[in-house]
Amino acid sequence: NSRLFSPPPMEAAKADVVDYMNAAISSFHSVAEVKRRLKSAGFTEIDERSSWDVHPGGSYYFSRNGSAIVAFAVGGAFDPATSGIILIGAHTDSPCLKLKPVSKLEKEGNVMLGVVGYGGGLWHTWFDRDLSVAGRALVRQADGRLMPKLVRIDKPLARISNLAIHLTNADERSKGFQPNLQSQAPPMIVSALREALWREAKADSASGATAIGGTSARAADENACARHHPLLVNAIAKAMDVDPSDIVDFELQLIDTQPAQLGGLFDEFLYSGRLDNQCSCYQATTALVEAMPSLGADTSVRMVAFFDHEEVGSNSATGAEGPLLCDSIARINAALGTGASDPTGSALRARSLHLSVDMAHALHPNYADRHDKSHGPQLGGGLVIKYNADQRYATDGPGSVMLRRFAALASQKVQSFAVRADCRCGSTIGPTTSANTGIRSVDCGSPQLSMHSIREMMQVDDVLNGVEVFKAAFENFGALATAIDLDTSEPLCPECSADVGWPA
Repeated sequence: NSRLFSPPPMEAAKADVVDYMNAAISSFHSVAEVKRRLKSAGFTEIDERSSWDVHPGGSYYFSRNGSAIVAFAVGGAFDPATSGIILIGAHTDSPCLKLKPVSKLEKEGNVMLGVVGYGGGLWHTWFDRDLSVAGRALVRQADGRLMPKLVRIDKPLARISNLAIHLTNADERSKGFQPNLQSQAPPMIVSALREALWREAKADSASGATAIGGTSARAADENACARHHPLLVNAIAKAMDVDPSDIVDFELQLIDTQPAQLGGLFDEFLYSGRLDNQCSCYQATTALVEAMPSLGADTSVRMVAFFDHEEVGSNSATGAEGPLLCDSIARINAALGTGASDPTGSALRARSLHLSVDMAHALHPNYADRHDKSHGPQLGGGLVIKYNADQRYATDGPGSVMLRRFAALASQKVQSFAVRADCRCGSTIGPTTSANTGIRSVDCGSPQLSMHSIREMMQVDDVLNGVEVFKAAFENFGALATAIDLDTSEPLCPECSADVGWPA
């Protein structure tokens, strides 16, 4: 029955989600993919190291360190005295296993990779997976300059094998697998025997010096082969089509080679790594681009900021704790003509709203007791608004009402989430951004299962739900911004002023 399946336009939208997830394999690749989509939509790339020519009706983007990106579009009716910013914030990083600065490692007749955990991953899910590497390399050019270049190898190169159950001890069987990342997580890439045969063959060839790890003309500390196995460096060089001796260094992580895909009986689910938080980056980017036709009549600045290092605290030059956002707003403020009267952009920020978008915990059918019964978001139930009395989430009443209004205008559902009163609560960039900028923030995100696993799961319709809500936010914030105002001299409840002692 064809009515059980989505119509063709919806299928195209879902395919686009899958394409994005497969492209955004690391924070570096995520920023590159966002850049590609913005450029295709007519956005202009600017450089934060140079002056900005920004004007109403224009759309712009810049990146920092290749792992964080800011994009904004200025409404054609922007008014420096009254307009604000509608900002969507997210993060580009996800828990993973990263290669150590010196990754060369041999154990018991096998060549391994030294790795370290980044963030709070469900590390046992990385075992018995077909793994490879991705990230960024610094490559020496013919003129001596160093240029960054993306690295991605889709071929399975590495594997972290589980210990057979027959060899586990009673303690390991009773307490479950809790891997030691130092001793048990290094993946195997080649046997020492096969590596020795490779070295012997290369030594006999005319190009052996370069293939095995550089020439004497390169200082050891300027050659990646001094710190990483030459076989790995050669594989990376081949993937980038460069000479191995020109690879000075790299920042790589392990990746799952299984691509993102739709699943379930009716292809309703999205199975992928890094849904936290690439899904949010996709939603915000797509909404920003799709809302562009209405920019000319808008009074606000539409903005997205995708930070790095959220999974490890955000305290970096590219993280939400750093100056990236405040610097960006100050420069936009100055470029749009309000710098003299408001040099820091504080008035502009006071008229703004931030939607902090990070994935939410869906109700797990096998662990339903882990949620408060009244706050268990369902897969397919729409965007989740997050609340926490201890300010682990920044959502307040006015912000929540505004977000619900955006959803209503888009004819989309929303849900509410708060942790059980006897559970600790995680956090994200909402409170950090709110504290650093003074901008009212609302924490929200689409529901998912298996958060921080190598392979996560969500309803693909929830991805598209978020796109529609955020598109409505970009299109309607300017008109709705004055509808909710707590900073007023009028009593909030004039008809009750006699009861509470307020002046009539």
